[in-house]
Amino acid sequence: MINVLRRGQTSVQAISIQAGWRPEPDIVWIDLFRPNRDEELAVEAALCLQLPTVEEMEALEPSSRLYQEGGATFMTATLLAHGSEAAPHATPVTFVLAKGVLITLRYEDLRAFRIFGEHARCDEASPRAGPLLGLLDAVLERVARILDETEDRVAEVSAVIFKRPPGGNFRPLLTGLAQAQSVIALARTSLVSLGRLLSFAALAPEIADDREARAHLKTLQRDAQSLTEHTSHQGSHLGFLLDAALGLINIEQNGIIKFFSVVAVIFMPPTLIASIYGMNFDVMPELHWHAGYPMAVVAMVVAAVLPVLWFKRRGWL
Repeated sequence: MINVLRRGQTSVQAISIQAGWRPEPDIVWIDLFRPNRDEELAVEAALCLQLPTVEEMEALEPSSRLYQEGGATFMTATLLAHGSEAAPHATPVTFVLAKGVLITLRYEDLRAFRIFGEHARCDEASPRAGPLLGLLDAVLERVARILDETEDRVAEVSAVIFKRPPGGNFRPLLTGLAQAQSVIALARTSLVSLGRLLSFAALAPEIADDREARAHLKTLQRDAQSLTEHTSHQGSHLGFLLDAALGLINIEQNGIIKFFSVVAVIFMPPTLIASIYGMNFDVMPELHWHAGYPMAVVAMVVAAVLPVLWFKRRGWL
């Protein structure tokens, strides 16, 4: 699918293109969302450039992700997709600045692109790099929103961990912490990738020759750096909560084992007495005592009470 933003419009429009298509002069952003091969070839022929393949987009080498060719600036970043859903993951997105037009190539439905596409506006006074800077601003804002949502969920989990009644189920808590850790790790990866892209974007003629665009780019770089530091703090906090949860689990398990150990020790002497007098030997004088049964019961009670008193004195109970 191909979406385009025209100068003076307030939102993107979906269009259908074929071989021989040429972009109108007022188009400032061409968004290729899961394009087929014919659409890719039509855009490449219209703008005289070679879009990267999926393999090149997923490569980690800077030469495959950040480069200039034929007067165009190619920048690929790894962005966080579906960060608010149950299965977040990373996806590569390519940004191309060519002849004052922004071309984006992506294969995931990213909310930042939808939000920017619904409210984007580019007038005659806007800089040539305006769509790129505005889109990157929306991407960073979306990452910040995801981090805020994750921090709220972590705060709820933290309150439950330390106020949870004994014997509660830790499985949902550990699952929530694992999901939050996954989102934060992916967000950090995305921010690091965006940081590299923002540094390289300064070389694009559309930005290098525009003072306003350079100032906007520096603001984006500071925002990306600040969010990266925030993910480090959140990661450390999550590590602490995970250690705390595992520590509380161990304490409860030790308490359960301690309880059964104490019960076993308490019933061991009475069991020994009952075992002795449960034997059926002929020569056992106690078997013919009239007071033998009550004496055996008293002995078992005393043998059970003495360990309890000893444990309490030692502070084990």
